Amino acid sequence: MHPIFTSDRQNTMEIYPQLIIDALKTVRYPGTGKNIIEMEMLEDDMRISGLHVSFSLIFDKPTNPFLKSLIKASEAAIHAFVSKDIEVEIKTKTISQPTAETEENGLLGGANIIAVSSGKGGVGKSTVAANLAIGLARLGHRVGLLDCDIFGPSMPKMFDVEDERPYAEEVDGKQLIVPIEKYGVKMLSIGFFVDPDTPTLWRGGMASNALKQLIGEALWGDLDYFILDTPPGTSDIHLTLVQTLPITGAVIVSTPQQVALADARKGINMYANEKVNVPILGLVENMAWFTPAELPENRYYIFGREGVKHLAEEMNVPLLAQIPLVQSVCEGGDSGAPAVLDPSTPTGNAFLQLAARVVTQTDKRNAERERTQVVKTS
Repeated sequence: MHPIFTSDRQNTMEIYPQLIIDALKTVRYPGTGKNIIEMEMLEDDMRISGLHVSFSLIFDKPTNPFLKSLIKASEAAIHAFVSKDIEVEIKTKTISQPTAETEENGLLGGANIIAVSSGKGGVGKSTVAANLAIGLARLGHRVGLLDCDIFGPSMPKMFDVEDERPYAEEVDGKQLIVPIEKYGVKMLSIGFFVDPDTPTLWRGGMASNALKQLIGEALWGDLDYFILDTPPGTSDIHLTLVQTLPITGAVIVSTPQQVALADARKGINMYANEKVNVPILGLVENMAWFTPAELPENRYYIFGREGVKHLAEEMNVPLLAQIPLVQSVCEGGDSGAPAVLDPSTPTGNAFLQLAARVVTQTDKRNAERERTQVVKTS
């Protein structure tokens, strides 16, 4: 195929519809083996004006999990096989309306829902979740973050918004909670609604209902990624999440310490259980080594060496990142300025690289597997 046709007389590029169609034939719909032209997803409304090309793609529903990735893939194909100078405008049309389920959870737009989990507490899971969310926003994605730890919420402090109080806004006759937004991330936590000095003495059912309200009665809007900072271990909260949301994938956080690795295995097995069937996007080794500020080249493996890396190899899942332990990470979390805000530092750069790898693994997962189904109960 000749990617560019040029008129010698006018020395200007001429774009023909067939060039665009041939490029789109290289874009395959995940899981079917067919390209989007074979699947008749291209609407008959293509318009070409100079170097501007516009057309519509037809999807079965507005929450199709591959909608955004196929649009990006279509743009990339045109730029690769026709010309990188073309301005591409792609609209979407659907043959069905949003389902009641998607309207309830408020995630109109088919967000990638990522659960950040750990088998035990104290491994820095919330730190990873906060930095991952901000890192994804820094990469240009629309991000929501839900603090799912009803009994020990930490996100308000990590984002330095402890004094904020979300308000309700009426939308289509319903009162919806408006998330707090900072660093490009929309965020909700039970910590906004309870006294931080008073323990939350709730039974499991009350905690699960509160979590469902933060999910289903909030004005999240269109998101690319919805990050769930889950509580440590396996509990009613985890069961509520997999029964309420089609979780795209899980990121498991652990330190290299053997006792933490044993619990990390339980977390992996919980998501991989055939009834839950949530893919593991990868593992994060937090506190991989200690590096003192005055000796930035030195590494001290105080919790063991590469334990999570070996676990990832054993479980045949990707190792997404190794995050060093430095004093600034703790200070940044306590002051509401997570490390990823300064990617010039080794830790900030590690978190930004983590966000990029999560995007890569999510796209790979979406290309190879169907959308996760919520767990049904009898």
